[in-house]
Amino acid sequence: MESSSSTTTTTTTTTSLASGEGGSTSESSSRTSNTTAARSSMIDSLRGCGLSGIRIDKEDLRRRILIPKYLRLAMRRAINSKDISSGVDSADLVAAEEVHLPPESPMVVFINSRSGGRHGPDLMLRLQQLMGEEQVFDLSDVKPNEFVQYGLACLEQFASEGDPCAKEVRDKIRVVVAGGDGSVGWVLGCLGELHKESRTPIPPVAIIPLGTGNDLSRSFGWGGSFPFAWKSAVKRSLHKASTGTVCRLDSWHVSITMPAGEVMELPHSLKSTGECTLDQGFLLAGRLPEKVTCYDGVFYNYFSIGMDAQVAYGFHNLRNEKPYLAQGPIANKLIYSGYSCTQGWFFTPCASDPSLRGLNNILRIHIKKVNCSEWEQVRVPSNVRSIVALNLHSYASGRQPWGNLRPEYLEKRGFVEANADDGLLEIFGLKHGWHASFVMVELISAKHIAQAAAIRFEVRGGEWKQSYMQTDGEPWKQPLDKEYSTFVEIKRVPFQSQMIRGE
Repeated sequence: MESSSSTTTTTTTTTSLASGEGGSTSESSSRTSNTTAARSSMIDSLRGCGLSGIRIDKEDLRRRILIPKYLRLAMRRAINSKDISSGVDSADLVAAEEVHLPPESPMVVFINSRSGGRHGPDLMLRLQQLMGEEQVFDLSDVKPNEFVQYGLACLEQFASEGDPCAKEVRDKIRVVVAGGDGSVGWVLGCLGELHKESRTPIPPVAIIPLGTGNDLSRSFGWGGSFPFAWKSAVKRSLHKASTGTVCRLDSWHVSITMPAGEVMELPHSLKSTGECTLDQGFLLAGRLPEKVTCYDGVFYNYFSIGMDAQVAYGFHNLRNEKPYLAQGPIANKLIYSGYSCTQGWFFTPCASDPSLRGLNNILRIHIKKVNCSEWEQVRVPSNVRSIVALNLHSYASGRQPWGNLRPEYLEKRGFVEANADDGLLEIFGLKHGWHASFVMVELISAKHIAQAAAIRFEVRGGEWKQSYMQTDGEPWKQPLDKEYSTFVEIKRVPFQSQMIRGE
């Protein structure tokens, strides 16, 4: 079968934004300024990281973001020992009784030091010099869930014992993620656990883009890449993270219910769960066996099914088997582009081959609209080979396949203007690699299918033994059953993530 795109996926087959059906005119271009998912040219990247503008004084920046020493040492000890109480020693208690002025914007940074090419370790050192080693966490050493479980909890313990400085630091703390979309999503997911425990406020997140696609970074004004003159940009990025306005981002829960017994290699984005959450709001067209297996996860940008995900899956395996081939974003895109041409995404050698037919042969789609409790079925176009449910404006390294649609077209289709916090996913289809390429350079439009507040994909194999799916650039091979259906259900997470705008 076939499917969508990854963070590195369609990025290689294209180089621009899609206008979409109902397309781009002067009206749509005037609304482009409302869409922060800008294309990332070299100039955009430089501006996004703030190489222009006022000079940032190092000491002023440190006073703004540096957490008092007794608190940051206690947080680090609690994280390292995985014990909140061990983070507090007698010296900390004495220090807590002294008068400390909390910083205006206390901050911690998570960095994926393996991202950013050869500059990753140097960038980490630069960050430590600017804000202290205890406030900079390498994701390979300190997981964001450990920070939430022990570091923030340590601050909360000080605050509960009457330390006003600790309370203000906890209330104002901000988080910066230096990495790609995967790293940002990881941190957001762990911070989201605070909602479940009623541990508010939730720290907002800023981004230093070090990945390949960086669609989350583009969507919130942090640029598509970190500039070559990164040393002079670090201070500016931290300053913007400390002063930027906070906005909201929807996140989406995806659950997969499939016949038990099938072996599936899980991506990091999915976890096995013993509890199935399939909505029984309507009778299933396909059958479920008595024994089922369930998986769930969260995504922030997109879910896709079809040929594009198949190409992404093959590329990821190739890169894992031969890591020396992929030495950076440009190499990744070149390899992906070449690999995709061998998979039937661009060239379909035999239309009768079941593995190359359209998704309408195996897929049914039901959606719920806003403020509607009833499921309704939407038609799967016969020529579509990849379907994407998109949350952000930015997709596949800054592309915009949904497009900026004219008001009259929106009204005709019953759509609203797309936003990352509107509680809706935009569902569109791609016919083949050539169609995807032309969509991304705005020569033609994506196939608009629906906007939905909840989605259910029902996949049944028949002659197809497997499908390919992906969330936010993590693809997997989904086994299919001839007799029983596999259900993928997507619903909005009831709380929103807090993001810091970089513009």
